[in-house]
Amino acid sequence: MRKAFLFILVSISTVFFSETVQARSRAHRAHKSVARTYMVRGTKPTFNANDLLADQVKINKEKLRLDSISSLRNSGMVNTENEEDLYPALGLYENNWGNGVNPFKNKSIPDSLVMDLSNWSMPTMGAVTSNFGYRARWHRMHYGIDLQIKVGDPIHSAFDGKVRVAGWMGGYGNVIVVRHSNGMETVYGHLSKHLVTVGQYVKAGEVIALGGNTGRSTGPHLHFETRFFGVAVNPIEIFDFKNKVTHMDTYVFYASNAKRKTGKELANVSGIAYHKVKPGDTLSSISEKYGTTIAVLKKLNKLRKNKLSLGQLIRTA
Repeated sequence: MRKAFLFILVSISTVFFSETVQARSRAHRAHKSVARTYMVRGTKPTFNANDLLADQVKINKEKLRLDSISSLRNSGMVNTENEEDLYPALGLYENNWGNGVNPFKNKSIPDSLVMDLSNWSMPTMGAVTSNFGYRARWHRMHYGIDLQIKVGDPIHSAFDGKVRVAGWMGGYGNVIVVRHSNGMETVYGHLSKHLVTVGQYVKAGEVIALGGNTGRSTGPHLHFETRFFGVAVNPIEIFDFKNKVTHMDTYVFYASNAKRKTGKELANVSGIAYHKVKPGDTLSSISEKYGTTIAVLKKLNKLRKNKLSLGQLIRTA
């Protein structure tokens, strides 16, 4: 019995000694690593156990952050080397991801900003049923436009970005707000179902919700807004909803209303043109007529195939 007791005691002592040696070895390696860093900077460090623990905590946090970004890239959800793409318009909004459609009241905003519209998608293909502007009947401002849909129709993200809001919000009903890499935010209201969650990264054209009739709504439709720092911009300044294209590849936001162009003015800007497909037209013949290439036409019109339909409007510039 005595021999058994001594054997157990020796075993416990051995394990304790081994763990102590390993712990000291780890601390010594960390001490040397930090010492080398400070020596390069030309300063002499002082150390204690709390310093080493704090350094390890910082290292662990940084590793978790990098692992998180790496896992997003590897999953295919995000294809980028720019961390700001993971947190769109980080420099503009100073990482303000507040709740609500406009949590930016009393915030100073840039006088102007050029926004890249080259990678876009229509939120839905429905026609405009109600325009942006003051509604005398309801004595209130309509900060977006309404687009015709049926309950359950897919709703698409207009640009690449990250979901900032996904939930219920008063008159909006079920609503989603996406912050985009170009600095714009888009709002999708009266939804029947969310298909994304807050913090999720989405691509232009990705289905983020199903259309509905929730909140203050008189029938199924998509309420669609375009905003910058909470300032509502008429979506018709950005999208040509009749022809299902953007007016230009860039949009200049001005804080001053007087400087903004209307959708009608933008449609007449030199450099943008459409061709209506007639019998015998091909992408090759259209590209020759307008002095461009098939590749450019396909990119401008988001065409995957060369097939055209009679009466189809093809953007040529």
